[in-house]
Amino acid sequence: QVQLVESGGGLVQPGGSLRLSCAASGSISRINVMGWYRQAPGKERELVATITIGGSADFADSVKGRFIISRDSAKNTVYLQMSSLKPEDTAVYYCNADIGLPWNRNNYWGQGTQVTVSL
Repeated sequence: QVQLVESGGGLVQPGGSLRLSCAASGSISRINVMGWYRQAPGKERELVATITIGGSADFADSVKGRFIISRDSAKNTVYLQMSSLKPEDTAVYYCNADIGLPWNRNNYWGQGTQVTVSL
C-alpha cells in the first residue's frame, strides 16, 4: 500500500504565495511521476503540474511562470511553490503519483488540501 499525504494549503490573499508538500510512504519501488491536480467547485479536476523521475516538469498554461514544482527523491516528496496567486487558483489541490516498475505501475491520489485565494 502507498499513502500520499499533502500539507501546506490554506487561505491567502491575491498576489500571495503558498507552498504545498506531498510525501509518499509505504511500499514504494519507484516513483515515476509525481504531480498536482486541482478541482474547483463545479469544475472537473485538472492538471496543475507534474515532474518525472528525470526531473522534467510540465505545467498547465494557467500557472506557467507562477508555480514551480520540485521533488526530493530521497524523501519521496513533491513540492508545489505557488506565487502570484489569483482567486481563480482557489480549489482543492490533490497530489498524484505514478509508482511502480514497468510491469506493475499504479496510480495514487492524496486526500486533497484546500487552497483559498481571497481578500
